[in-house]
Amino acid sequence: MDKREQIARMAQNKDDEILLAKLYERMTTAQARNIPAVSGFLSKREQMLAQELLRGQEICFFGGPELAEREICCYLPDYLDSSWLTGDDGPIAAVRAVYFAGDTLTHRDFLGALMGCGVKRETVGDIYVSEGSCDFLVTREVLPYLLQNFLSAGRTKLHAERIALDEIRVPEQKVKTVRDTVPSLRLDGIVSSGFSISRGKGADYIAAGKCELNYAPCMKGDKQTAEGDVITVRGLGKIRLETIGGNTKKGRIAIEITRFL
Repeated sequence: MDKREQIARMAQNKDDEILLAKLYERMTTAQARNIPAVSGFLSKREQMLAQELLRGQEICFFGGPELAEREICCYLPDYLDSSWLTGDDGPIAAVRAVYFAGDTLTHRDFLGALMGCGVKRETVGDIYVSEGSCDFLVTREVLPYLLQNFLSAGRTKLHAERIALDEIRVPEQKVKTVRDTVPSLRLDGIVSSGFSISRGKGADYIAAGKCELNYAPCMKGDKQTAEGDVITVRGLGKIRLETIGGNTKKGRIAIEITRFL
């Protein structure tokens, strides 16, 4: 199977196809010329596709803070090490936007304001909102533009400045532990338990194409799940199936789920 056929098989839409084709060309050209290359910020699903497409090639992913969701795909030639990624001349930069602490702004507010500035989604990494400030990652090429033009989010005025990557404030992730028993490990049942909704409602979300299992779209309610699986449902949030225990006397399966709030 040549790469064009592989990309066509992997892609679920035209955007996937364009992204993977560009990524493959950029990384393979860089390796042939022994020069560094980076992509824009990729979602977890896009990272998984990139890993499959570029399997066997020397690539890495980097998004700033540990456990970053959105990361760039990188090829580093033999004369560069990973310290280049975190340096002042590296491929990504951190910005802090300060605002009046009495205003209430959310991740959605900042993402909408950034997109309203005219930058592409692939140029923006993770966004961390704290009281009175928001830290976020961007690709280096849009940094000067945003420092001059990212002046407000809605009616709230902002002051944006570059900060070092190790100065980023990552708010503590709030979670809820859910312990339950289920008749099986079907996806619709785990969604039902994790989000405290009926199984029928969970099945509706899945059938409507609003569910991702390990960052890949899944429309099969009877799909079997396993420990460590991450499930995202549009409109509800994200959960992770932490542990699968033994069977109860009634034959149900004990599970523990982390729900990210």
